[in-house]
Amino acid sequence: MAFEGLTEKLNSVFTKLRGKGSLTEADVREAMREIRLALLEADVSYKVVKDFVKTVTDRAIGADVMESLTPGQMVVKIVNEELTALMGGEATGLNMAKDGGPTIVMLVGLQGAGKTTNGAKLAGMFKKKGRRPLLVACDVYRPAAIKQLEVVGEQLGIPVFQMGQIDPVTIAKSAIEHAKQHANDIVFLDTAGRLHVDEALMTELQNIKAAVNPHEILLVVDAMIGQDAVNAAVAFDQALDLTGVMLTKLDGDARGGAALSVKATTGKPIKFVGIGEKLDAIEVFYPDRMAGRILGMGDVLSLIEKAQTTLDEKKAQELEEKIRKNRFTLQDYYDQLLQVRKMGSVKDILGMMPGISAAQIDDAKINEKDLDRLQAIILSMTPQERDNPSILNASRRKRIAAGAGVQVSDVNKLIQQFEMMQKLTKQMSSGKLPKGIRKLMQQMKGLPGMDDPETMQAIGQMRTPGPKRQRKNNKRKKKR
Repeated sequence: MAFEGLTEKLNSVFTKLRGKGSLTEADVREAMREIRLALLEADVSYKVVKDFVKTVTDRAIGADVMESLTPGQMVVKIVNEELTALMGGEATGLNMAKDGGPTIVMLVGLQGAGKTTNGAKLAGMFKKKGRRPLLVACDVYRPAAIKQLEVVGEQLGIPVFQMGQIDPVTIAKSAIEHAKQHANDIVFLDTAGRLHVDEALMTELQNIKAAVNPHEILLVVDAMIGQDAVNAAVAFDQALDLTGVMLTKLDGDARGGAALSVKATTGKPIKFVGIGEKLDAIEVFYPDRMAGRILGMGDVLSLIEKAQTTLDEKKAQELEEKIRKNRFTLQDYYDQLLQVRKMGSVKDILGMMPGISAAQIDDAKINEKDLDRLQAIILSMTPQERDNPSILNASRRKRIAAGAGVQVSDVNKLIQQFEMMQKLTKQMSSGKLPKGIRKLMQQMKGLPGMDDPETMQAIGQMRTPGPKRQRKNNKRKKKR
């Protein structure tokens, strides 16, 4: 998980600060030394760390902080604000065409950074926003580069323009004309990369830039190479005058030094981040939200946006109606499971929750394979069995287990969980649960942990007090 090590170290520092009723200058400087070490270990550039720590120290030893009722919290606030500023301050979108023609986005970078795949992800993001993107194969050197772009383009339903292995400048110019004729309003040029920065590569990219005059030149760079990502950004910026950076594989970089150094070193904003292998695993980079994640404050806004874009509102309304009428089936259970999994891995979702550390997520021992097993079991059932699990006798359960490649005990466990959920939905529909609990359960149904029989039973035992019990409770309150 991104910034995992840095988050743990910073939280340790802040815990010490919060535990003190008042802070001295020595306390602040000691905390800053630990923060400096944490940032350097996260592979953040030395100059960036030096400037950052100096700025935070100067602000933290001011009278407003030292005399505050909660000085520890004030220091955290300052670090949060300075981290946000370090990464760019606010999100920066693409520079869109204003002349009515297509917006031209030129993707550059070294080989292995993920230009082809992440360029397609970016095109897919804009397609969801109602744009008509076109992918252009300008990498004529790497074996199978054109085919790779065509494959990901087909998976996303995005057209790919290619002219084989001819001059990339000719391809780029022809692609722009093609886009104008076919009403494509945003064009992504997938250019060639090298294993290292060289003169031939830069000359070719400069020729493409001069030929098509792109509105955006995005450097796609692998976050996992740490400080080398910053060095690559500086080299490409000097040759091409970049407009922004896209960091890939951020989910696999536990240090995060590149994300904290790129903007401060090059002055170019990080605009997008790749956070997984799937073709929808891409996000707009929000410096304030990323600072929140680094400091263990979570990222609720991104979680809400992810839910809004992935969860099917119509299905949610249908489910609510079924719960109200006590008609919740295994098929509904399966549909809910799919809805939740569309949002990404359970660990990623929990990582956006405020106050949940990486260590706590690891301690939870969430196994995504358990969810795969549940899906396999339900898919091995007939439609009739999903709608009416009561007919699942021993022979049927044995057949389902064989079809799903699991043990009969796994099938029995799923049925037990489902029966507990049915009892709960029955109580919810009949109004036996308190109103607040009913609403909470409707929102959490299908989430990991809510399928545990003991949890379900404990919640299911909750009742709204009857009239007699309510009168007794009111008398006790009056006596007090």
